[in-house]
Amino acid sequence: MTAGELWRCPSCGRTFANRNQTHTCAPPGDLDTHFAGKAPAVRACFDRILAVVTALGPVTVLPEKTRIALHVRMSFAAFTPRIHWLDGHLVLARRVDLPRFRKIEVYSAHNVLHALRLTDPAEVDDELSSLLSEAYQVGAQRHLRR
Repeated sequence: MTAGELWRCPSCGRTFANRNQTHTCAPPGDLDTHFAGKAPAVRACFDRILAVVTALGPVTVLPEKTRIALHVRMSFAAFTPRIHWLDGHLVLARRVDLPRFRKIEVYSAHNVLHALRLTDPAEVDDELSSLLSEAYQVGAQRHLRR
């Protein structure tokens, strides 16, 4: 593996920045299955997030068993559809204290998880779009190249 090259798990096909990355090795699921029986606003929230992120550059959507991860070189956001809302988190390279975040977990100086809950697509506003852009940079590991 050369610098910058992604390692692909030979079993599930998922890519990682690090060779032999620990992960739940399972084939991806079906995106639509995650939204079955959920309020239409839940899917609309996710679709709006996805529109913001795909405008930033290439992204892999990983429908896993319990969540939908968004991945570039690493996963930078994940979402779990519930009946009436969309739970999720962003990984940022800094702590951002905003009322929209339900919980913030600091794993390291440049790996800070920000949990949120969305009930309306309008909540994917300019502020959240900017934070999604920042999280995308973390997923691309550009924050490590400063």
